Amino acid sequence: MSRGRWRNAGSALVRVLIVWAVSTLTMLVLAGVLPDFRLQAGGDQDSITQIGLTAAVGAGAFGLLSALVWPVLVRALLLVPALVLGLLVFFLNGSLLLIALSLIPDGRGQVAPETAVVVAAVMSAVASATSTALAVRDDGAYRRRLYRLADRRRRRQRREGRPGAGEAAPGLVFLQLDGVGYEVLRHAAGSGSMPTVADWLDRSHRVTSWRTDWSSQTGASQLGILHGSNFDVPAFRWYEKDTGEVVVCNRPTSAAELQRRAVERTGDGGLLTLDGASRGNLFSGGADQLALVLSVSARRGRDNRSRAGYFAYFSDPANAVRTALSFVAEVAREITQSVRGRLRGDRPRIARGGLYPLIRAFATVVERDVVVAAVIGDMLAGRAAVYADLVGYDEVAHHSGPRARDTDQVLARLDRSLALIARVAEHAPREYRIVLLSDHGQSPGETFLGRYGLTLKDLVRAGCGLPVSRRAGRTHSGAEARAAVRAALHRPVEEEGEEAHPGPGPDPVVLASGNLGLISFPDLPGRASRARIERAHPALLTTLANHPGVGFLLVDGVVLGPAGTEARLDEPGAAEELLARFGPGAARAVRRTDTFPHVADVMVNSAYDPETGEVHAFEEQIGSHGGLGGEQGHPFLMWPVELSEPVPGPGGELVGAEAVHGVLRRWLREADGPQVPVSASEEPRRTAPTAGALPSAALPVPDENR
Repeated sequence: MSRGRWRNAGSALVRVLIVWAVSTLTMLVLAGVLPDFRLQAGGDQDSITQIGLTAAVGAGAFGLLSALVWPVLVRALLLVPALVLGLLVFFLNGSLLLIALSLIPDGRGQVAPETAVVVAAVMSAVASATSTALAVRDDGAYRRRLYRLADRRRRRQRREGRPGAGEAAPGLVFLQLDGVGYEVLRHAAGSGSMPTVADWLDRSHRVTSWRTDWSSQTGASQLGILHGSNFDVPAFRWYEKDTGEVVVCNRPTSAAELQRRAVERTGDGGLLTLDGASRGNLFSGGADQLALVLSVSARRGRDNRSRAGYFAYFSDPANAVRTALSFVAEVAREITQSVRGRLRGDRPRIARGGLYPLIRAFATVVERDVVVAAVIGDMLAGRAAVYADLVGYDEVAHHSGPRARDTDQVLARLDRSLALIARVAEHAPREYRIVLLSDHGQSPGETFLGRYGLTLKDLVRAGCGLPVSRRAGRTHSGAEARAAVRAALHRPVEEEGEEAHPGPGPDPVVLASGNLGLISFPDLPGRASRARIERAHPALLTTLANHPGVGFLLVDGVVLGPAGTEARLDEPGAAEELLARFGPGAARAVRRTDTFPHVADVMVNSAYDPETGEVHAFEEQIGSHGGLGGEQGHPFLMWPVELSEPVPGPGGELVGAEAVHGVLRRWLREADGPQVPVSASEEPRRTAPTAGALPSAALPVPDENR
């Protein structure tokens, strides 16, 4: 026993000495390259040995300060906006280097403050890479470190009477690839863009598609998957006459209210109630371990732990260095791809300037890295269930199209993140089964504005006899990444002026959710009947239904199609016939939405071409989702063969996000570990401890430039 301990201690000491030596060499190289950084006393009379000793002292002092002071600094600054924290990392790291150099005798270590930032960043990255390589090569040491972390957590849980993670029962990791449709996943696996997924499908996993509700977007799907109910979520955004406000799924206050309604309706906390973690999602799923969860990001105080993932990630300054370099590379990549597309004359195309390159880089780099690091930490801590959302593909597909070269590259980098998670799972203190799924797909097509020269709002105003601006306006698109950026900047409430709180009057409220439009009349109380709408605006419904860019309308329980066709939803078979081109289940989805208390007075679904799969988004998106038509309504569910087959619904497939919730809940029960309660009254809710820092120095971070 003692011999093994001495061997382990010796191995650890050797690793420390190697990292120190590499850091010393790095400092010497930087001192030789950078003019404002020197390791010599005045007069440059120091020998090579003295310079080497100076570098060794400086590197050792910097490493010691980074190990002891850095976690305390990051925790103290955790309340600042997350993106600001990421930038502060460089300046704080440079400050630590200045302090370390000041400890060198005789003033040999001197560096300009701006150069200190560069030196500290390079040294942190090199030291972290060296430490990671040594830890992974010494597989026994790597495993022992992970098991020590798990044992520490189990002892803490036993003291606090909480559910342990040391049981033999497997845990489940649910990874949501936002916006990746079933056919896109199959194509990416077959073409080599996602070799990890392809390997899983060959060896260990199966995949099937499932059908979304009419509202084929993250808010409705993820609320149903995590909380078991997406009732009364007619779209991504909608107007509620009883409050006079617009609800937007990616607005933190709206997300919190939707989660509250779902919990009240089901009487259950959610899929992740027991020993669960929610990472990068719109909703918590009942988990106590939260990072980048929008529904709690507007809260203040100690109860809000949604930002713990930032501390876990930035507790190693090398992570900030790697992420910053990848962030800059992604911005450059987006600008290059946008210019190439413009020069090639790609169609359809939308504007990709402004802040979009930064938002894309945040979604595909920053949020991905933090979420992946949080998931890795959850597995090393042995949590029973983890649900994480990776939004990068969805954001890029909105602007580049679902099957563009840009999105293929994003899928390839997501695949490398999956491979990293799978490798870490091999060292976790319990077995993990990884389930991949998506919340919706995306359908391509030119925007309604690009195709017809006017927005849906312009068309509605013309049909109502109201003045229309001669200059066609744009309908801004809304995506999860934009809301995540605002939350990271501590500006979580998205103010939209009149669009957030429409005033009373005859002007209709027109909102867009992908290729689904919603029209409400604030001056008509309750849900307006067809007769009342036609009395107030005789030409509106005919104008909309006969427009070539409109597929159908839902008004007061009646579906209106082109050329005067219509079908009552309570007439068997009528709606199925009229909506046949939108695929099986379209009538059922429309019929369900018609029962929602907050369904709009007029619901508008864009036209759909079954041959090309194209729709026309009412937002500025050439890859869109939100309504019926094409691949947007066919996400995927991919599960390990050890789990039971999903129970197919009518027509041989899973129908609706609530059905997917039932499948995931059943899989949690099959693990024979901590059980998800059937209802809140049957089993008291148990909590898990607050997440601490991840052992990031021993964990590789996905490098998207590889």
